[in-house]
Amino acid sequence: MMKSRKKEFKRKYFGSLTHQLILISICLVTGTLLLCWFINTVFLEPYYVINKQNTLLSGFETIDEASEAGTLDDSSFDVTFDNLCANGNITVMIISSDRTIVRSSVNDTQKMMLEFMNIIFGEKQNEVTVMMQSDNYIIQKQTDTRLDSEFLVLYGTLSNGNLILMRTALESIRESVNLSNTFLACVGVVAAIISAVVIVFVSRGITTPLLRLTDISKRMTELDFEAKYQPGRRYHNEVDELGEYMNVMSTTLEHTISELKSANNQLQIDIDKKTQIDEMRKEFLSNVSHELKTPLALIQGYAEGLKECINDDAESRDFYCEVIMDEADKMNKMVKKLLTLNQLEFGNEVITMERFDLTELIRGVINSSAILLNQNEITLDFTQQEPLYAWADEFKVEEVVTNYLSNAIHHAEGEKRIDISCVQKGDKVRVSVFNTGNPIPEEDVDNIWIKFYKVDKARTREYGGSGIGLSIVRAIMDSFHQKCGVINHEDGVEFWFELETNNGNFSVDKSYQKC
Repeated sequence: MMKSRKKEFKRKYFGSLTHQLILISICLVTGTLLLCWFINTVFLEPYYVINKQNTLLSGFETIDEASEAGTLDDSSFDVTFDNLCANGNITVMIISSDRTIVRSSVNDTQKMMLEFMNIIFGEKQNEVTVMMQSDNYIIQKQTDTRLDSEFLVLYGTLSNGNLILMRTALESIRESVNLSNTFLACVGVVAAIISAVVIVFVSRGITTPLLRLTDISKRMTELDFEAKYQPGRRYHNEVDELGEYMNVMSTTLEHTISELKSANNQLQIDIDKKTQIDEMRKEFLSNVSHELKTPLALIQGYAEGLKECINDDAESRDFYCEVIMDEADKMNKMVKKLLTLNQLEFGNEVITMERFDLTELIRGVINSSAILLNQNEITLDFTQQEPLYAWADEFKVEEVVTNYLSNAIHHAEGEKRIDISCVQKGDKVRVSVFNTGNPIPEEDVDNIWIKFYKVDKARTREYGGSGIGLSIVRAIMDSFHQKCGVINHEDGVEFWFELETNNGNFSVDKSYQKC
């Protein structure tokens, strides 16, 4: 629990870039102040003493050059001497070998003489520290315990043999260091506060676009590519450049995912299509096996009966042979229909578009079915007398009409009436074949065009139907790019198809619907 709380605390207060920048700025200011304090405490006092020592040396060299040139007691050296004493805060006294004062920076020369003598020959030699020494001079630091003050003293001999005494006071450097450190502390606190305030505004200028980029990247992980980075500054920097590249990446990723989804969708369609084809193949094999099983069993049974001479009279043999021939004929027709359907579905069948008389074609099909109509006591009504020309493959249209009429004959009930009509609408003619009887169940309407599908399997078997006829009709009309369909009525069922009648200017209806 404690570890999780510490982790949460660190994440909350140190995970933010703004908090990190503020902390770094405060640490930098504090570190700078501590460094200044350390330098002041350790190095300021030695530096100050060295600076004063160099001032004494510079003054000594100036006076020594004047003494060597013989201008030390001239009035021309007065200004130089005064500047040297005043700017360096130096007390100077030059004494000749006969103890005559050549130059002095103070008026009370006797007092000054005694102080110098005390410095050089005084009783407090143990309070003196020699800083530098040469053949011509000695520089030493001396502490006045009575006044608690320190001095740097230089005494030596000039080039002309005169004695020189120089002294400068060392101000309380420790007090100066403490004062400087106190000042630095005050300035540091103010600087830390100001830097924290400034860094808040600066960090917001940096972190705000970064937070926008973070939000965009988060939405991108959720496949939301609507968010785009908009630069919030007039000038262009690295964050804006990163935002532009993220926009490009977002667009590219969206396009790539779109293509991937399209490819996946197409792949799923192909998989579904393959599955459907496999199911259709299995169903087709099952249906063909089922359709062939019965006639083959009959043929085999009656052939075995002939071989065993179960009935040796001529009438029985003729009956057996007729059954064998009838079943073989049914299988032959079914195979032919399957071949025709296969050629139509795969586009291998040659379609010959020609202009023909549709009225004459329908009458020819009716005449061919006259025997079946009479056997089933069905009344057929076709009132079209005038020639009606259409564009299509005449032999395939004849097969469509034959299938429709054969289907109507075998399903006609009640009044046992069949009506065939041709209705022209614009440049199309609709041929309808209506038979009285039971309507097709609504759940079967869309399935009757599927090969081997039978609404009433027992009754279909009675007249030798295979369930392929309507599939051939649909395939033929698809090859024409024309429409076909079925309509349920209260007293029967109407099958229809449409053809072009535009006086030879045949055109494909690209908006056709499959049956």
